[in-house]
Amino acid sequence: MSQPPAGTTFCYRHPNRETLIHCTRCDRPICSDCMRPAAVGFHCPDDVAMARKTVRAQRTSVGAVLRDSPPYVTGALILANVVVYVITGLQSSKGIGHPADGIHPHDLFTQWQLVPILVHSDHSYYRLFTAMFLHVNLLHIASNMLALFFVGPAVERVLGRWRFLALYMLSGLGGSVAIYLFGDTRLPVAGASGAIFGLFGACLVLVRKLGLDLPWLVGIIVINFVFTFSVADISKLGHIGGFVVGAVAALAIGGLPNVRKRVPDRIQAGGLTVLAAVLLIATAARTAAGMT
Repeated sequence: MSQPPAGTTFCYRHPNRETLIHCTRCDRPICSDCMRPAAVGFHCPDDVAMARKTVRAQRTSVGAVLRDSPPYVTGALILANVVVYVITGLQSSKGIGHPADGIHPHDLFTQWQLVPILVHSDHSYYRLFTAMFLHVNLLHIASNMLALFFVGPAVERVLGRWRFLALYMLSGLGGSVAIYLFGDTRLPVAGASGAIFGLFGACLVLVRKLGLDLPWLVGIIVINFVFTFSVADISKLGHIGGFVVGAVAALAIGGLPNVRKRVPDRIQAGGLTVLAAVLLIATAARTAAGMT
Protein backbone atom coordinates (compact mmCIF):
# COMPACT_ATOMS: atom_id res chain seq x y z
CA MET A 1 0.00 0.00 0.00
CA SER A 2 1.39 3.38 -0.98
CA GLN A 3 2.09 5.88 1.75
CA PRO A 4 0.57 9.41 1.60
CA PRO A 5 3.01 12.17 0.66
CA ALA A 6 4.88 13.81 3.49
CA GLY A 7 3.01 16.74 4.96
CA THR A 8 -0.45 15.32 4.13
CA THR A 9 -3.02 16.13 6.80
CA PHE A 10 -6.10 14.18 7.76
CA CYS A 11 -9.34 15.23 9.41
CA TYR A 12 -9.05 14.84 13.17
CA ARG A 13 -12.56 13.36 13.26
CA HIS A 14 -12.18 11.20 10.14
CA PRO A 15 -8.57 9.94 10.06
CA ASN A 16 -8.95 8.38 6.60
CA ARG A 17 -9.90 11.64 4.88
CA GLU A 18 -7.23 13.92 3.51
CA THR A 19 -7.83 17.65 3.84
CA LEU A 20 -6.16 21.00 3.37
CA ILE A 21 -8.68 22.91 5.56
CA HIS A 22 -7.94 23.80 9.17
CA CYS A 23 -10.24 25.15 11.91
CA THR A 24 -9.49 28.85 12.28
CA ARG A 25 -9.91 28.60 16.06
CA CYS A 26 -7.95 25.49 17.06
CA ASP A 27 -6.04 24.89 13.78
CA ARG A 28 -7.00 21.23 13.67
CA PRO A 29 -7.54 19.75 10.17
CA ILE A 30 -11.18 19.22 9.20
CA CYS A 31 -12.85 17.60 6.20
CA SER A 32 -15.80 18.94 4.21
CA ASP A 33 -18.31 17.14 6.47
CA CYS A 34 -16.85 18.75 9.59
CA MET A 35 -16.50 22.31 8.28
CA ARG A 36 -18.80 24.84 9.94
CA PRO A 37 -18.95 28.28 8.25
CA ALA A 38 -17.66 31.11 10.42
CA ALA A 39 -17.14 34.85 10.02
CA VAL A 40 -13.58 34.05 8.98
CA GLY A 41 -12.89 30.61 7.48
CA PHE A 42 -14.35 27.50 9.05
CA HIS A 43 -14.68 26.09 12.57
CA CYS A 44 -14.67 22.48 13.71
CA PRO A 45 -17.79 20.93 15.36
CA ASP A 46 -16.17 20.83 18.81
CA ASP A 47 -15.38 24.55 18.81
CA VAL A 48 -18.88 25.38 17.53
CA ALA A 49 -20.46 23.34 20.34
CA MET A 50 -18.20 25.00 22.92
CA ALA A 51 -19.11 28.45 21.61
CA ARG A 52 -22.82 27.69 21.92
CA LYS A 53 -22.38 26.82 25.59
CA THR A 54 -20.66 30.10 26.34
CA VAL A 55 -23.24 32.30 24.57
CA ARG A 56 -25.97 33.51 26.91
CA ALA A 57 -29.47 32.70 25.73
CA GLN A 58 -31.66 35.64 24.79
CA ARG A 59 -34.40 36.34 27.31
CA THR A 60 -37.71 38.15 27.24
CA SER A 61 -38.67 41.07 29.46
CA VAL A 62 -39.77 38.72 32.27
CA GLY A 63 -36.72 36.44 32.07
CA ALA A 64 -38.03 33.61 29.91
CA VAL A 65 -35.69 32.09 27.35
CA LEU A 66 -36.62 33.43 23.92
CA ARG A 67 -37.59 30.46 21.76
CA ASP A 68 -38.45 30.05 18.10
CA SER A 69 -40.33 26.81 18.82
CA PRO A 70 -44.12 26.56 18.52
CA PRO A 71 -46.30 27.39 21.58
CA TYR A 72 -46.40 23.82 22.87
CA VAL A 73 -48.23 24.60 26.14
CA THR A 74 -51.02 26.46 24.36
CA GLY A 75 -51.35 23.58 21.91
CA ALA A 76 -51.37 21.01 24.72
CA LEU A 77 -54.09 22.90 26.60
CA ILE A 78 -56.26 23.15 23.49
CA LEU A 79 -55.72 19.46 22.79
CA ALA A 80 -56.60 18.50 26.37
CA ASN A 81 -59.83 20.49 26.24
CA VAL A 82 -60.81 19.00 22.89
CA VAL A 83 -60.03 15.43 24.00
CA VAL A 84 -62.11 15.81 27.16
CA TYR A 85 -64.95 17.35 25.15
CA VAL A 86 -64.90 14.42 22.70
CA ILE A 87 -64.93 11.90 25.57
CA THR A 88 -67.87 13.57 27.31
CA GLY A 89 -69.64 13.91 23.96
CA LEU A 90 -69.24 10.20 23.23
CA GLN A 91 -70.55 9.33 26.67
CA SER A 92 -73.56 11.57 26.09
CA SER A 93 -74.27 9.98 22.70
CA LYS A 94 -74.33 6.54 24.37
CA GLY A 95 -76.79 7.75 27.00
CA ILE A 96 -74.27 7.75 29.83
CA GLY A 97 -75.05 10.51 32.26
CA HIS A 98 -78.57 11.07 30.95
CA PRO A 99 -80.83 8.63 32.78
CA ALA A 100 -84.13 9.74 34.28
CA ASP A 101 -82.48 11.25 37.36
CA GLY A 102 -79.87 13.10 35.27
CA ILE A 103 -76.91 11.66 37.20
CA HIS A 104 -74.64 8.75 36.39
CA PRO A 105 -71.63 7.88 38.58
CA HIS A 106 -69.51 6.93 35.55
CA ASP A 107 -70.18 10.07 33.56
CA LEU A 108 -66.96 12.09 33.31
CA PHE A 109 -68.85 15.36 33.00
CA THR A 110 -70.79 14.62 36.20
CA GLN A 111 -67.64 13.59 38.05
CA TRP A 112 -65.58 16.60 36.96
CA GLN A 113 -68.03 19.53 36.93
CA LEU A 114 -67.85 22.08 39.73
CA VAL A 115 -70.77 21.78 42.14
CA PRO A 116 -69.82 23.64 45.36
CA ILE A 117 -72.03 21.56 47.64
CA LEU A 118 -70.44 18.33 46.32
CA VAL A 119 -66.93 19.75 46.69
CA HIS A 120 -67.80 20.50 50.32
CA SER A 121 -69.66 17.31 51.21
CA ASP A 122 -67.48 14.84 49.30
CA HIS A 123 -64.21 16.79 49.70
CA SER A 124 -63.84 16.46 45.92
CA TYR A 125 -61.56 19.47 45.60
CA TYR A 126 -60.18 18.15 42.33
CA ARG A 127 -63.35 19.57 40.75
CA LEU A 128 -61.88 23.05 41.21
CA PHE A 129 -59.30 22.05 38.58
CA THR A 130 -61.10 19.53 36.39
CA ALA A 131 -64.09 21.78 35.71
CA MET A 132 -61.89 24.08 33.61
CA PHE A 133 -61.47 21.29 31.04
CA LEU A 134 -65.20 20.66 30.56
CA HIS A 135 -67.52 22.36 28.06
CA VAL A 136 -71.27 22.19 27.70
CA ASN A 137 -71.61 22.35 23.91
CA LEU A 138 -69.74 23.02 20.69
CA LEU A 139 -70.23 26.79 20.83
CA HIS A 140 -68.89 26.84 24.38
CA ILE A 141 -65.63 25.07 23.61
CA ALA A 142 -65.21 26.78 20.22
CA SER A 143 -65.38 30.28 21.73
CA ASN A 144 -62.99 29.44 24.57
CA MET A 145 -60.45 27.60 22.41
CA LEU A 146 -60.56 30.31 19.77
CA ALA A 147 -59.71 32.89 22.42
CA LEU A 148 -56.91 30.69 23.74
CA PHE A 149 -55.59 30.18 20.20
CA PHE A 150 -55.34 33.92 19.56
CA VAL A 151 -54.12 35.08 22.99
CA GLY A 152 -52.14 32.10 24.26
CA PRO A 153 -49.15 32.01 21.88
CA ALA A 154 -48.20 35.67 22.42
CA VAL A 155 -48.41 35.33 26.20
CA GLU A 156 -46.55 32.00 26.21
CA ARG A 157 -43.75 33.44 24.07
CA VAL A 158 -43.09 36.28 26.52
CA LEU A 159 -43.69 34.39 29.77
CA GLY A 160 -42.12 31.10 28.83
CA ARG A 161 -43.69 27.69 29.29
CA TRP A 162 -43.77 27.23 33.06
CA ARG A 163 -44.90 30.80 33.79
CA PHE A 164 -47.64 30.57 31.18
CA LEU A 165 -48.89 27.22 32.47
CA ALA A 166 -48.86 28.52 36.05
CA LEU A 167 -50.79 31.62 34.97
CA TYR A 168 -53.40 29.55 33.13
CA MET A 169 -53.93 27.02 35.91
CA LEU A 170 -54.01 29.62 38.70
CA SER A 171 -56.52 31.71 36.74
CA GLY A 172 -58.76 28.69 36.21
CA LEU A 173 -58.44 27.82 39.89
CA GLY A 174 -59.19 31.43 40.81
CA GLY A 175 -62.44 31.31 38.87
CA SER A 176 -63.42 28.04 40.55
CA VAL A 177 -62.55 29.32 44.04
CA ALA A 178 -64.67 32.46 43.46
CA ILE A 179 -67.62 30.21 42.59
CA TYR A 180 -66.94 28.02 45.62
CA LEU A 181 -66.80 31.04 47.92
CA PHE A 182 -69.72 33.11 46.65
CA GLY A 183 -71.71 31.10 44.10
CA ASP A 184 -74.90 29.08 44.22
CA THR A 185 -73.94 25.98 46.18
CA ARG A 186 -75.99 23.62 43.99
CA LEU A 187 -75.45 25.14 40.56
CA PRO A 188 -73.05 23.07 38.39
CA VAL A 189 -70.40 25.05 36.51
CA ALA A 190 -67.95 24.02 33.80
CA GLY A 191 -65.65 25.68 31.29
CA ALA A 192 -62.23 27.20 30.67
CA SER A 193 -63.58 30.76 30.77
CA GLY A 194 -61.97 31.54 34.13
CA ALA A 195 -58.54 30.63 32.75
CA ILE A 196 -59.20 32.57 29.52
CA PHE A 197 -60.24 35.68 31.46
CA GLY A 198 -57.10 35.25 33.54
CA LEU A 199 -55.10 35.60 30.33
CA PHE A 200 -57.04 38.80 29.59
CA GLY A 201 -56.18 40.15 33.04
CA ALA A 202 -52.52 39.23 32.58
CA CYS A 203 -52.43 40.91 29.16
CA LEU A 204 -53.76 44.11 30.70
CA VAL A 205 -50.96 44.11 33.29
CA LEU A 206 -48.26 43.06 30.82
CA VAL A 207 -49.53 45.07 27.85
CA ARG A 208 -46.23 46.92 27.39
CA LYS A 209 -44.08 43.83 27.78
CA LEU A 210 -46.29 41.93 25.32
CA GLY A 211 -46.23 44.80 22.84
CA LEU A 212 -50.03 44.86 22.52
CA ASP A 213 -52.16 47.81 21.49
CA LEU A 214 -53.82 49.06 24.71
CA PRO A 215 -57.07 50.45 23.17
CA TRP A 216 -57.57 47.21 21.23
CA LEU A 217 -56.93 45.09 24.35
CA VAL A 218 -59.28 47.17 26.53
CA GLY A 219 -61.93 46.92 23.82
CA ILE A 220 -61.67 43.13 23.72
CA ILE A 221 -61.89 42.90 27.52
CA VAL A 222 -64.88 45.25 27.69
CA ILE A 223 -66.71 43.28 24.99
CA ASN A 224 -66.12 40.02 26.86
CA PHE A 225 -67.36 41.46 30.15
CA VAL A 226 -70.44 42.93 28.45
CA PHE A 227 -71.09 39.49 27.02
CA THR A 228 -70.57 37.97 30.47
CA PHE A 229 -73.16 40.18 32.18
CA SER A 230 -75.71 40.25 29.37
CA VAL A 231 -76.04 36.54 28.54
CA ALA A 232 -77.82 34.11 30.82
CA ASP A 233 -76.22 30.91 32.15
CA ILE A 234 -72.70 32.37 32.13
CA SER A 235 -70.67 32.16 35.33
CA LYS A 236 -69.99 35.78 36.19
CA LEU A 237 -68.06 34.82 39.33
CA GLY A 238 -65.85 32.44 37.35
CA HIS A 239 -64.96 35.13 34.84
CA ILE A 240 -64.31 37.80 37.46
CA GLY A 241 -62.32 35.45 39.70
CA GLY A 242 -60.17 34.28 36.82
CA PHE A 243 -59.57 37.84 35.61
CA VAL A 244 -58.49 39.09 39.03
CA VAL A 245 -56.23 36.13 39.76
CA GLY A 246 -54.68 36.36 36.28
CA ALA A 247 -53.89 40.03 36.84
CA VAL A 248 -52.34 39.33 40.25
CA ALA A 249 -50.29 36.45 38.81
CA ALA A 250 -49.02 38.78 36.08
CA LEU A 251 -47.96 41.29 38.73
CA ALA A 252 -46.01 38.54 40.50
CA ILE A 253 -44.29 37.65 37.22
CA GLY A 254 -43.72 41.03 35.63
CA GLY A 255 -43.96 43.51 38.48
CA LEU A 256 -45.76 46.84 38.19
CA PRO A 257 -46.46 47.94 34.60
CA ASN A 258 -44.38 51.12 34.88
CA VAL A 259 -41.33 49.36 36.39
CA ARG A 260 -38.86 48.10 33.79
CA LYS A 261 -36.59 46.20 36.16
CA ARG A 262 -37.04 42.46 35.76
CA VAL A 263 -38.40 40.47 38.68
CA PRO A 264 -35.95 37.66 39.60
CA ASP A 265 -37.10 34.11 38.87
CA ARG A 266 -37.17 33.12 42.54
CA ILE A 267 -39.39 36.10 43.37
CA GLN A 268 -41.71 35.19 40.50
CA ALA A 269 -41.98 31.60 41.72
CA GLY A 270 -42.46 32.79 45.30
CA GLY A 271 -45.22 35.22 44.30
CA LEU A 272 -47.09 32.56 42.34
CA THR A 273 -46.72 30.12 45.24
CA VAL A 274 -48.15 32.67 47.67
CA LEU A 275 -51.07 33.30 45.31
CA ALA A 276 -51.79 29.57 45.12
CA ALA A 277 -51.60 29.34 48.92
CA VAL A 278 -54.10 32.19 49.30
CA LEU A 279 -56.56 30.39 47.02
CA LEU A 280 -56.15 27.14 48.94
CA ILE A 281 -56.54 28.88 52.30
CA ALA A 282 -59.70 30.63 51.07
CA THR A 283 -61.07 27.26 49.96
CA ALA A 284 -60.28 25.68 53.33
CA ALA A 285 -61.89 28.58 55.16
CA ARG A 286 -65.08 28.22 53.09
CA THR A 287 -65.19 24.52 53.85
CA ALA A 288 -64.70 25.14 57.56
CA ALA A 289 -67.52 27.71 57.57
CA GLY A 290 -69.99 25.09 56.37
CA MET A 291 -72.30 25.02 53.38
CA THR A 292 -75.98 24.29 52.85
